[in-house]
Amino acid sequence: MKAVIMAAGYGTRFLPFTKAVSKTMLPIIDKPTIQIIVEEAIESGVDEILVIVGSNKEAIIKHFSEDNDLLKRVGKNKEMYEIAKKTFVPKIKFVEQKILNGTGGAIMLAKDFVGNEPFLLMFADDLFVGNNKPVSKQMIDLYNQTGKTILGCKNVSKELIVKYSSVEYSSKDGRVYQVTKITEKPKPEEIKSTLSTLGRYILKPNIFEVCENLETKNGEKIITDAYDVLARQGDVIAYDFDGTRYDIGNKFGYLTAVFDFALKDDEYSDKLKDYIKNRI
Repeated sequence: MKAVIMAAGYGTRFLPFTKAVSKTMLPIIDKPTIQIIVEEAIESGVDEILVIVGSNKEAIIKHFSEDNDLLKRVGKNKEMYEIAKKTFVPKIKFVEQKILNGTGGAIMLAKDFVGNEPFLLMFADDLFVGNNKPVSKQMIDLYNQTGKTILGCKNVSKELIVKYSSVEYSSKDGRVYQVTKITEKPKPEEIKSTLSTLGRYILKPNIFEVCENLETKNGEKIITDAYDVLARQGDVIAYDFDGTRYDIGNKFGYLTAVFDFALKDDEYSDKLKDYIKNRI
């Protein structure tokens, strides 16, 4: 399966860092978030990746390009050599979203790359850690069982649901919901479910025709509206994934990701716990 990664946002909430650098290059300790997302895709069995980038694209493209000078500099250190080499991803391509016309517009840039196949869509604002296997792999496995469009979901607070989307469903079987309707950024009185879509999806090629015909709202097409069209046709499943999602599109979500990753790191975990205890 191929993967498409949405990474074209302005990142204004992280100014001044994002004045010249994409927010997807924000590090989780020493690894850019975009690399962690690419590694999730590869570990899930993805063999080709398209990254939809914005104007601050240079650092992302350079990060995943082969750098022989860097490999020479660290060549004598086996550990550093392997770290540097891992950033070179041969089957990764980039396309710039020159007109920011929404997620529904951005996905159209992947039409030729995807072809007539199902694909994994990943949002670079969302960092996922699966408990037993990558979240994307869980969803690919579910698609192979059902053949339906899969939306990665979790129940969120009512305070957050108005910023995300509300997924209504007719039935539930374990972690799987049969979706009937999706409302993007619902008003409080419209909330009928706190189940929300969160950054990982398995889509089929019919998504492109649906997005082409979407109504434009404030100059943008919203891909969630396309999910709603497909849901009304009975072709959408919501999956309550087994794992943790970090919203690194906001500062506190980013800080919690750095903190949790550090707590799982053998080198930093004990030191960080002692430091926090002392600070408190």
